[in-house]
Amino acid sequence: MIRTALAAFAATALALPATGLAAADVALKAEGPVIELSVFESVSVAPDIATIGAGVTTEAPTATEALRQNSAEMQKVVARIKALGVAEKDIQTTGINLNARYDYDQATQRQVFRGYQASNRVSVILRKIDGAGRVLDALVEAGANDLNGPSFSIENDEAAKDAARKRAIERAQARVKDYAVMLGYDGAKVLWISESIEGRGPMPEMAMMRVSADAVAAAPPVQPGMVSTGISMSFKFELVKDGAPAAR
Repeated sequence: MIRTALAAFAATALALPATGLAAADVALKAEGPVIELSVFESVSVAPDIATIGAGVTTEAPTATEALRQNSAEMQKVVARIKALGVAEKDIQTTGINLNARYDYDQATQRQVFRGYQASNRVSVILRKIDGAGRVLDALVEAGANDLNGPSFSIENDEAAKDAARKRAIERAQARVKDYAVMLGYDGAKVLWISESIEGRGPMPEMAMMRVSADAVAAAPPVQPGMVSTGISMSFKFELVKDGAPAAR
């Protein structure tokens, strides 16, 4: 059975700044061999939020006209998003752009001015992910012609991270126990632990697509699947024999 110096570790942790579990610059003298282990564990869970991007791109001969048309169309899209029950705090503008458009004339080998292009995009968090396809369809009908997503994630992944952490510790304990048995020791003491938290692992967004209302015959199918969150942990153990002095 592995014996762990949790009390000693807890005392060390209390002396550290409140910046999470990090590598401690503490010198620990070990009497027995020291084993370092790195363990990664992840947990997959069903997502509970989806994020989509929606925008409008318009073209006009002048910059003023392009921006005016774009603003009018984007107001319709934002109004439709709110009408679908999305809270204002879940709608965020991610970019407004206005650029001159040029085409390359092969005959004259010169750039030819064609007008201006204006675009406006928002990021939208959907908390009812089973309706993501219907929302995308509704946005196209409202005038959105630039869409991307959905990307899925979990709003609060603390429970999933706790489960991943527990599994990582259990794996490390089992591994160091095997080392102790193979090398003729009775158990191991924890000298040092650090962890780093992986991202929530949302599915990658679909590439941006430009569409028109008549190009969508029905709500696009959306499958949320699973998302993962993980913990990377590093450990230092001292192999010990029964009755051996504790690490200092």
